[in-house]
Amino acid sequence: MIGVATGACTDVGAVRSLNEDRSYVGTHLWAVADGMGGHAAGEVASDLVVSQLRALDRDHLEQSSIVEVLMQANQTVLDYGRRHPEAAGLGSTVTGLARVDIGGAEHWAVFNVGDSRVYREYEGVLSRATLDHSEVEELILQGIITADQARHHSARSVVTRSIGTLPAPQVDVWVLPQTPGERFVICSDGLTNELTDEEIAQILNRCDDPELAAKELVDRAWQAGGHDNISVVVVAVADDDDRTDVDEITNPRSSLAAGGSQG
Repeated sequence: MIGVATGACTDVGAVRSLNEDRSYVGTHLWAVADGMGGHAAGEVASDLVVSQLRALDRDHLEQSSIVEVLMQANQTVLDYGRRHPEAAGLGSTVTGLARVDIGGAEHWAVFNVGDSRVYREYEGVLSRATLDHSEVEELILQGIITADQARHHSARSVVTRSIGTLPAPQVDVWVLPQTPGERFVICSDGLTNELTDEEIAQILNRCDDPELAAKELVDRAWQAGGHDNISVVVVAVADDDDRTDVDEITNPRSSLAAGGSQG
């Protein structure tokens, strides 16, 4: 099993009073879910999604199992809304990375529903590993607006797929070979609404340590406005195949208040 070092960081942001993001940092699977619905319903939805994914954190995971579990999560969120009318319409995006077994060999599976993202960085080059399921992404693909215009478009927060819908959403899953030295960034749109891909790449190029990279990304998004909850998981694939670490920071603002530096 290829070794990884992992860092995770989350923050409520500068505007919201409740953090509806949920992250999962495991050994075989890493994910971020961004809840929607208000009145704490978004928090419930993202909790339900992450709870379902946790069961997948095991050896010899198959690609099809990811889709099956997210379909179960979709039904679980729908059932919760039916039992709790005050939370009707709750939902969540979800995106992540998992080790999967294909023909006896381990690969990466990147999965996504909604506008949370996974990025892949290798040798200083950052690329998106997921496609946003959002109205502005469709407008970009149609050539109607540019990526820069999408950042300020009135429909930038409108998703076209989410967990908790009927009919159930299609889950995008991409299978990638494993490459020593690559890194993945799994994040909610609280990061990407504040920072451009170029800014994310610059931060990663300055921060080799995944814990520091995750914290710096969240800090910079907060400084840029922090209009939404911000969650980041960084998965760094070891060059030598023998290091596995997990570090998590759940409230970078507390560390700053205690005398830490924003960098």
